[in-house]
This record gives sequence, C-alpha cells and structure tokens, in this order.
Amino acid sequence: MQLDDPAFSIPTGAPSPLDPQMREFLNRMSEGYRRFPRCDTLTISEAREVAEQVRAPWAAGGPSMSRTVEHRVPTRHGDVRVRIHYPAGRSLRGALVYLHGGGFVLFSIDTHDRLMREYAQRAGIAVIGVDYTRAPDARFPRPLDECVDVVRWVADQAAVLDVDATQLFVGGDSAGASLSMGVALTLRDANEHLLKGLVLNYGSFGTNLYRNSMVRYGAGDYGLSLHDIIWFRGLYLSKGSDFGDPRVNILNADLSGLPSVCMAVAECDPLCDDSLELEDRLLAVGVDVTARTYPGTVHSFLEAISIAEVAARALDDTALWLRSRSDAC
Repeated sequence: MQLDDPAFSIPTGAPSPLDPQMREFLNRMSEGYRRFPRCDTLTISEAREVAEQVRAPWAAGGPSMSRTVEHRVPTRHGDVRVRIHYPAGRSLRGALVYLHGGGFVLFSIDTHDRLMREYAQRAGIAVIGVDYTRAPDARFPRPLDECVDVVRWVADQAAVLDVDATQLFVGGDSAGASLSMGVALTLRDANEHLLKGLVLNYGSFGTNLYRNSMVRYGAGDYGLSLHDIIWFRGLYLSKGSDFGDPRVNILNADLSGLPSVCMAVAECDPLCDDSLELEDRLLAVGVDVTARTYPGTVHSFLEAISIAEVAARALDDTALWLRSRSDAC
C-alpha cells in the first residue's frame, strides 16, 4: 500500500488498554472541557481562552528555574516572543528550542510552561519556548517561517543568550513536532547545519487520515479526535497544494541528511501511525533515530506529569538522550 492510499489493513485492530493514570488524565481533561461549548463552535479567541483555562492546572507546579527571561525576536513576519528557562543545575552548554502543540491553532508557551521547565531541569539545559503566531491569524508557512527565524536568531545571539551555538536542539509536541521537522528540513535545504538533534513528541507528520490508528483512537474518547485534526488542518492550510508541501506532508519528504532524532510515541493516539512511519523512513535513509512507544498513553500525555509516572519516564528518557548527544558545561 502506498502512503496516501485511502485503505486500511484488516482488521484495523482493537484499542490497547489505557494506563490507569492516563485514564485519570483523560477524565479530568474531559471534565474541564465539558464546562464550555465545543471549541470549533466558538470564535478563535474564545476557543484559545477555553484551552488556556482547561490546560492551566496541568502547567502549574513543577521545577523552579534559576532564571527565566523573555525576548522579542525579529522575524521576516514581525517580532515573536520567546521565553528562556535556565535551570539551576545546568550541565549542558546548548539549548532546546521548544515548539508547543495545539494543532497550530490553540495552546501557547503558557500551557506548555511546565513541560519546558521539566525538560530544563531533567536535562540540565536551557529551554527556549517560541510564541509563534497561530492559525488562522497566520496560515502555513508563516508559523514555520517564524520558527526557522527564531532558531537562526538563537544561533546568531548564542553568546548573548549564554548558550553554545554548536549544541542546539529543536523539539516539540504534536503540531510543534511537525514544525520541528519543518525547521530541520528548511535548514538542511539551505545548507545551514545549526541543529544537533530533534525531539519529536507524538507528532503530526503526514496528511493521510486513512490510518489504522485513526480508526482505533480517533473517535474522541482518547482525547484528540479526527474531528479536531480536520478542524486544525483546515485553519492552518489555505490551499490544496499545501497538503503536498514536504514541510507539511513530511512523510513524503526527502528525509536524508537530518540530525539525530528522539521520538516519544503515544500508543493510544490517532497520530501513532504517523510516528511509526516516520521512524521507518528516517532509518531507511540513515538518520540516527531513538524512538520509544509508551504503552497505554494518549496524545498530550507528557502534560500529565503531575499524576502520571509514564510521563516522568518519557521526560527522563528524552533528557538522557539530550545529555548523550550534548557536550557538558
């Protein structure tokens, strides 16, 4: 079967059992959203406010930083805000530029603040969150352009930011993982070797919705739904040709020559098959890949760090990978 063929393997497979702490995470997240109308029935600003309120408890708490600073970064589309967390026990000289998820439409560096601080503390690395302009205010490729320009700015201003420009990583979750791959492909094609590696958490890497994992987990009872994915993509992409752009349909891109990749895959996720396919394709062209599928986990499971042991385990796994690919201070 070709990647874009609208066909499933039969049987499509029964859902895997959820980790009990993941079930608690889903229940509490669903309870939060039930207090509001469905996001696609609201204005974009209202939907974003709902998402911020529901996600706020999950972003609270966690590690304290030695210092946190914000900057306005000039990009080809205007200034973009970034937030840099420096951990107290910093042991790595580089930085992880982190691109938050949310379907290119929702969420922010605030909803993902704890996740970024967790990476900073566990890996001992500066983490730079990017407040890229979201769709539909900015459709493809503007959010990607902004992220590329921020990475270039970090490399150029590394001395001022107290990071080593030769030790830069880019990563993100969901839409942020897609943007991370888009950044890497753009820099590779420009012959700019700025990245040491990529961190890809339960990402969206293709445009084919006819996937077995979509059938198993896309009905909405595992968090992210096929309905959500269609709504997000319709707001992010503006024309048919965008669906074939290799920076969007990453599974059909030339993936050779990319830096090392670390992938955290959620088993009970409509996007699971995207990640498994990406791992295979990266390995086939000789890219160094470390990929782990976490049993019983759902999309966004890293946000459950306050209650889920598997989230802590996944964060520690990635922190260990970052340290293994980095030079110490």
